[in-house]
Formats: sequence, C-alpha cells, structure tokens
Amino acid sequence: MKESYRIAIGSVFTECNHQVDMLMEIGNFERNELRRGEEVLNVNGGAVGGMLSILRERKAESVPLIVASAVPGGPLTSECYRRLKGELLGSLKAMSPVDGLLLALHGSATVIDIGDLEGDLLRAVRELVGYEVPIVATLDCHAHVTKEMVRYADVLLAWETYPHRDTYTTGVRGARLLFDILDGKLRPTMAIGKVPVLAGGIHGNTEGSGPFADLMRFAKSQEGVEGVVSTSAFLVHPYLDLPDMGGGGLVVTNNDMSKALSLAEAMAWKYWDRRFDLEPNVYTPTEAISLGMEIQGGPILLVEAADCAGGGATGDSVAALRALVAANVPLSLAPVVDPGAAAECHRVGVGKAIELSLGHTIDPKWGQPIVLKGKVVRLSEGRFRYSGGIWEGLEGNMGPSALFQVGEVQILITTHATYDWGDEQFGSMDLDSKAAKFIVVKNPMNHQLAYVGIAKQRFILDTPGPTPATLKHLRFQRLKRPYYPVDREIPDLTPTLYRGRDSGCSDSASFQD
Repeated sequence: MKESYRIAIGSVFTECNHQVDMLMEIGNFERNELRRGEEVLNVNGGAVGGMLSILRERKAESVPLIVASAVPGGPLTSECYRRLKGELLGSLKAMSPVDGLLLALHGSATVIDIGDLEGDLLRAVRELVGYEVPIVATLDCHAHVTKEMVRYADVLLAWETYPHRDTYTTGVRGARLLFDILDGKLRPTMAIGKVPVLAGGIHGNTEGSGPFADLMRFAKSQEGVEGVVSTSAFLVHPYLDLPDMGGGGLVVTNNDMSKALSLAEAMAWKYWDRRFDLEPNVYTPTEAISLGMEIQGGPILLVEAADCAGGGATGDSVAALRALVAANVPLSLAPVVDPGAAAECHRVGVGKAIELSLGHTIDPKWGQPIVLKGKVVRLSEGRFRYSGGIWEGLEGNMGPSALFQVGEVQILITTHATYDWGDEQFGSMDLDSKAAKFIVVKNPMNHQLAYVGIAKQRFILDTPGPTPATLKHLRFQRLKRPYYPVDREIPDLTPTLYRGRDSGCSDSASFQD
C-alpha cells in the first residue's frame, strides 16, 4: 500500500437522443460547464465533487483532466467529441503515470459516427494507461451500459435515486472503491444482465412504491452479501437508437465472477417481470384540462413528457399550450423554447402588445407553430441557479427570455432549452407556481420535487415529441425487435449478460463475452 496515490479525475457528461435532429456542438458544453486544469479541482458538487472530497480525505494527489457537461440533446458532432476526447487524453498523457483514474460519465451519450461514446472513451483511456491502472466510472441510472463499458472499466456504479439526488455520494462511493482496489482490499469482478424493456421515466421513481423502486431496493439489499461489493439498477434511456438496449442490473463482487453473473441475471429477470407496471396512463391535453377543471383549486400539472429537455428534446412543443389557450383557462403557466419569439419580445419591449408565432421552430417535425396575440410582461437574460440535482449550485442559462401573456396564460419563452430540476426557471421570472390553475411541466419525474405538497393532481400527456411517456409509438432502425412495449411477450427470452475481466488479470486476455 502506497502512502500517497496520484489519481486522475475527469468527466464528459451528457445524455443524447436519436429522435431529435439537432446535434450537440462544443458550444453546448461551453454554455453549461467546461472546466480545465485547476478549474476541475474547484468543483464542489455532483459526482466529481464527491470524488474530490475523498481524494482530499486520503491526501492523494489529484490529477485534473477536464470536466465537460451539457444539457441533453442530439448526438455530439464528430468535431465536438474529438475536442473533448483529445483534451482529456492529452492531459492524461501529459500527467502520466497515475495510480488510478476516476471518471464521471452518464452512460447514454453518443456521437454521430460513434454509437457508444462512453465505451469509446473508456477504451481509449485503457489503451493509454494499460491494464495495471484501475479505472472506476460513475453512471446515471438511465445509462445504456454496453459490452465495451464493462470490458474497459474495472468498476461501474450508478446513481441510486430518481429524481437524481445522490450524484455527490455516488462520486464518494466510486472514489472509495478505487482506493479499495489500490489498497489491495478489492479485486473487482463485474457483470451486467439486461432485458429488452424500454420505458419512459414516469414510473421510474426509486422511492416509495413502484416497479423500479422495488428493483432498486432489491439491488441494494444484496450489497455486502456473499462478496457483493456494489449493485446498480438501470432504467435505460430509451430515446437512443442503438443495438442491445435494455434495463436490468450490474453487479461488482470481490473476486467472484460466478456470483456477479448469477445476481445480474436475477436482477434482469426481476426487471422483466415488472415491465407492465412501467407503462403510464396517458391523456390528450384536452382530456387532461377538462378533468382538471373539475378539480377545485390548483395547481394541476400537465406533464408534457414528450418535450423533456432533460431527455434531449428541444423544448419547443406547444401541444399543451395550444389546448390551454383554446380552453380559456384561469391563470396558468407554460414554457416554450423559441429563440425568434424571444428576440422579438426583446425588440418590442415590456408592455407591448404583439402577435407571435410560437413553437416547433427548432425541431419542426413534431408539430405546427401556434399564432397568438398577447402582451410582453417581463424580459430577462435568462440566468438562474439550480437549487439541487446534478448541477446543484451551477448557473443555468436560458438565454434572452420573455414572459408573454395570452389571456390568463403566462408563457415563459426562452432562447435555450434547460434542464428542469425544480421550478427555478419560472421563479427567475417572479412567477408564483402556487397561484396557477395549470402548470405545463416538461420533465417526467422532477416535477414531483418542484411541486410536492402543492400540486392537486397531475395528468401525463400523450403528445408528439422525441421523449414520449410511452415507447409504444416510437420506431427504431438500429434497435431490432423484439422489445417491450411493442412486443408484450418474448418467447424463449434470456437476459443478455456481459462480464468484465477476470479479477487480477493484467491484460485483456481474460475478458470473455
């Protein structure tokens, strides 16, 4: 055991969506988070912050690479990924040798010409540092865990909560496992079991009752039993279009591959058995508003999950907004991303009555714009600060934004899509969510945090978009049938099992499919 270790730390983190046409450029990361060198060591939150806390506790030398994160979107361009990968590898090569490596990844990122960003990055890092240097990577519990990811990492472990509240502590867990390897306490053996189940996030909560909550509790109950070191349950991000997608469980044991494989397979079967419970009941916007009007008071949440920026959508849908305006509802709130409309509001100024064409300007294949006459109530540059979640404390940037009033509907028009954690975006415009009859929310899960204790009811909307609440209507090219929910039963199904390297092996020869 060395007295002090040199540990490299870095992150390339985003979630991608093959259902949208917009590609992610380096500007997406520059607008959100792109840190280099010493800036990396100043990260206090998220998985990287948790990792750094343990490095300081162990008095290890932290070797900073890059930390790059962006609001989800389409696949990365080749140039964007080459720059990020090149910077990370360049820093690692310049600062080698290192004793270990910590990476905060998502697990569902993709590049336009590379299906599996994380697998490609882990392979490149492995080729650079060799097989004697342990690599531990943290993932989102919506990761699409691939064979390459399992092959080239020594340990993968995922967040345990959805809504995501444990990124920091997952970083802590990952760093501690790395030190266990370096100290000779852990010889990791890892396996994942997956079944072809694609489900949106509506019933993906990890607390309370629910199918994924039950799987997560079972997974965590196995840690510490018969050499099981870490378990992770995965509800795969279903809006990718890649082979072998599915959910299940990943297991890390202490030098016991047989146990890792058997438990991973058992978790996959448990996930398959709960597939029907993952499907939500959905309503058209008109149906939901009609039912909501029968409920006294508010707010009533209209969950337009199909336009979730946190899942890669552009946020420019007006399906729910159109129904609200048509219904002549009491005070209600709705967001839409429309750079042109936001710019027009800024041009005319506060208090002006204008006519705007709103929506479906960024990703137009999902609907038609709506033309509305209203008044510009408030303008801002769109800055706000996240109060929790994966970017707690980080500044969010909606770009030039406007509050536009049509009847009793208050429309937040922004230039850029941003991740929804609480109601920070509405709050930045001094909007009082508690006073609204209806609120359009475009996140399948985090609205439960934002409006806990005040929402009277929620209705899950069935609207067009790249992040729908149900996967029944989407079709894929690279992902082949059978898969649930298109195929409710799959005769002769067996879980897909991927295993990592055999414990203690110093090269790739021991890797087996």
